[in-house]
Amino acid sequence: MNPPAPAYTGKGSNHEELGAAKPYSESNDALANGPSEVEEGQGGLKRGLHGRHMQMIAIGGAIGAGLFVGTGSALQTGGPAGLLIGYIIVGVMMLCTIQALGELATLYPVNGAYFTYFCRFLDPSWGFALGWDYAIGWLVILPFEITAAGITIQFWRSDLNIGIWIAVFLALLVIVQFFGVRGYGEVEFVLSIIKVLACTGFIILGVVIDCGGVPTDNRGYIGAHYWHDPGAFRNGFHGFCTVFVTAAFAFGGTELTGLAAAESADPTRMVPKATRQVFWRICFFYIVNIFIVGLIVPADNPNLLNATGAKTAYSPFVIAIRLAGIKALPSIFNAVITISVLSVANSATFASTRTIQALAMRGMAPKFLAYVDRRGRPVPTVILQLLFGLLAFVNEAKKGSTVFDWLLALSGVSNFFVWGSICASHLRFRQAWRAQGYSLSQLPYRATLGVGGSWVGLILNVVCLIAQFYVAVWPVGSSPDAGVFFQAYLAAPLILALYGGWKIYSSLSGNPLINSRGWKPFIRTHEIDLATNRRENILREDSEPERRESLAQEAVSFPKKVFTALI
Repeated sequence: MNPPAPAYTGKGSNHEELGAAKPYSESNDALANGPSEVEEGQGGLKRGLHGRHMQMIAIGGAIGAGLFVGTGSALQTGGPAGLLIGYIIVGVMMLCTIQALGELATLYPVNGAYFTYFCRFLDPSWGFALGWDYAIGWLVILPFEITAAGITIQFWRSDLNIGIWIAVFLALLVIVQFFGVRGYGEVEFVLSIIKVLACTGFIILGVVIDCGGVPTDNRGYIGAHYWHDPGAFRNGFHGFCTVFVTAAFAFGGTELTGLAAAESADPTRMVPKATRQVFWRICFFYIVNIFIVGLIVPADNPNLLNATGAKTAYSPFVIAIRLAGIKALPSIFNAVITISVLSVANSATFASTRTIQALAMRGMAPKFLAYVDRRGRPVPTVILQLLFGLLAFVNEAKKGSTVFDWLLALSGVSNFFVWGSICASHLRFRQAWRAQGYSLSQLPYRATLGVGGSWVGLILNVVCLIAQFYVAVWPVGSSPDAGVFFQAYLAAPLILALYGGWKIYSSLSGNPLINSRGWKPFIRTHEIDLATNRRENILREDSEPERRESLAQEAVSFPKKVFTALI
């Protein structure tokens, strides 16, 4: 691990390197000849992800059971209008968040990405808390998704024990790990193409169904009938709040483009391009699909009550096809959901291993977990993740589902903390960037929505946390229950406990590599390190007119930036 760079002293020009820390660097030959080993400060990971990998991870990487299954319960509790508005709000929040992350990841394509940014721009203790909670979340999601994939197979073969499929899928994931980051990239590339084609095909089919073009559908022309009967909204404001939680789960994993930046062959070009793709994914594959589902599936359909987890038979997409009387297509779409679930399991392995390895590199996890072999594989963390995959067999026990409910509760609302902290990190970065003598025109990539977008993203994440708290205390259709509350909100006290525990330990340890700031609650602007692991020769040379133009652009109103981004 590189030592922290000295704080900015206010001396020198705005093009001067800050501190003596070794920046992230790579030669032009390395880029021309393909992936090469990342600098020592990056933990020895390989730059094995190319443009097509990054683009498909951005477009289809996070599409999974949250969209295909979980939206059913949100439609039932919030209604089609509540579902659509909720997804639009969370979509705007994610757009702002990923824009901020893209700017940081282009300049600092470091292992651990947002965990590292939290430590650098906010506070090391906050980075420790969110880094471990994020890693724990993905560690637990792997066995959950493997189990979910096994349940989807029961759509065809309910006579076979689910343990068989758990063993098969876990073995496949082990094989993928032998190929390192390239294996992850290739698998995601293929699976994301399938998911994108399925979403596109469903939109076309949904339009045909809504217009009465399916001969086997006796409903004829539907139009917006279900928005009037049973109604556009259900359960009032209470039901609307539940949509936020489901939408956040569906968007989970969108931030993986930032995590993959450290292993991208050319992050300067690929990360901005992948970041821009997120807008179209949100609009087309989420918002349009959600709108179509709300048109052709009535919100009072009793099967939607069971649309949770991996119960693919109750997916609103499958229900829509069945209501139209189409025979073979439900099985085909169930296969797509199975592929989506396996894709999330593959992403879980990537996210947890890279985050834990970054924690170990910073002294926040056991040292042996920082090891990376010659092929760029973080072997100890991969083994740890796969051992957690064995927890999937807990489902063979009678209380298995209860155990999983509590394990998943450990990261229930962590996405909101992570996404909100990404926005806060971007705000602190911009503040330090200007205070230490730099201009926006020097940045290789700027978030289209600027600091205004990060403020919107941060505020919306706080709103989502409040909505989740409200729903956790007063669940729709039932009275307050302590068990229900902690299953929904256990991650919040866990994060605060991790933060407080590490703050105390690091302050008392006396180890400057762990904490050189004592009890200070957050990093001051002049203390923020803008040099360590920054890509070499990446800053643009700017003239005085360009500096004035960058200042003027920063002053442009947020609505105008939104309009500019959309066109």
